[in-house]
Amino acid sequence: MFTPGHQVDLLQGSQEFFPSLVQAIDGSAHEVRLETYIFSVEASGLEVARALERAAQRGVKVYLVVDGAGTASLSREWIDRFLAAGVAWRIFSPLGGVGILFPKRWRRLHRKLCVVDGRVAFCGGINVLDDFFDPNYGRLDLPRFDFAVRVSGPLVESAHAALVQFWWRLQATRIVRQGDLAAGWQALQEANKSDPDAPIKADLSPGVGNKASIAAMTKADLVLRDNLRHRTRIERAYRQAIGEAKQDIIIANAYFLPGRKIRQGLIHAAQRGVRVRLLLQGRYEYFMQYHAARVVYGKLLAAGVEIIEYRVSFLHAKVAVIDGHWATVGSSNLDPLSLLLAREANVVIDDAAFAQRLQARLEHAMQVEGTRVAPEDYANRPLVQRLLDQVAYAIMRTLLFIHGKRY
Repeated sequence: MFTPGHQVDLLQGSQEFFPSLVQAIDGSAHEVRLETYIFSVEASGLEVARALERAAQRGVKVYLVVDGAGTASLSREWIDRFLAAGVAWRIFSPLGGVGILFPKRWRRLHRKLCVVDGRVAFCGGINVLDDFFDPNYGRLDLPRFDFAVRVSGPLVESAHAALVQFWWRLQATRIVRQGDLAAGWQALQEANKSDPDAPIKADLSPGVGNKASIAAMTKADLVLRDNLRHRTRIERAYRQAIGEAKQDIIIANAYFLPGRKIRQGLIHAAQRGVRVRLLLQGRYEYFMQYHAARVVYGKLLAAGVEIIEYRVSFLHAKVAVIDGHWATVGSSNLDPLSLLLAREANVVIDDAAFAQRLQARLEHAMQVEGTRVAPEDYANRPLVQRLLDQVAYAIMRTLLFIHGKRY
């Protein structure tokens, strides 16, 4: 359900994303709501933390939610600074001890959403984490490859409703755990008042950073995934676009292990003459991510799908461009954690100018920085690697079975 009247700006990496985000926060007058998987104050991430602090100090209501796996805790310094400034912050589902062993704890807050004054939204795959810093590998020689968008227009209302609803649900859970059932019920009622699926009022009046929105009339939609009402929306958006593709599909995805239906959709597209290109993670980051994904390469390559691995730095993007006009930028990987378990948010855009800007950056990454996977090289990879691939894939399927999921 695309709605016209948006201005959508493409932002590559924290080097473009953080200055735009900080500018919006510094210009806020009433409210800032931010959700992120990782919140790190290393290097340029510090500027985002300082912007939130400044906003709260001048009386803006600031709400921050981070994930308990991506961000186990905030430093004592920043806890004190946020409390002193008046920033309201929560950690979603802290793991604690052996918490990761419990399947229900795999349902993470993975979306990266921010709404400022209800007028401008940011959505994408970029955490509050400096491009040149990795929590596992330290300093990077080249920046992480990732994208976000800055959006003004009607979908901001849906993004704001999603943020408000989740905040009140966190409040309800916290209050109930403290034993106050009546207050918890009231907080839950507040959550239900904010509905991201409510009909959008298409307000086309220029807002924060929105001077060109009436002229641009870009069509866009916010697509959410959660474990209640929106279990398959992002997957269905991909499947529909892939199924309707006529010329070209480009998908850049960090953790690529899609389910059977998406894999079949890509194979069928290639078989009917659509050029299908996948830009995927080529550097070893995690055992499961690296090896399990390679099990699905074979049938895709055999069908004519082109696979290009990004090895010069870490690929973290979750974007796609189809037929030069359909595009998506968001937090959702095409893997079981994103498509079955995590809270995710993608912006889907139907606009040739935007799609071509994103495609140009992906084409450069594939041609200049990518390494093509040749079918013969894949078929002749060492036996040890093939065994590791199968082991990782079997572990993944076993863990999903324990969780009661078929994939």
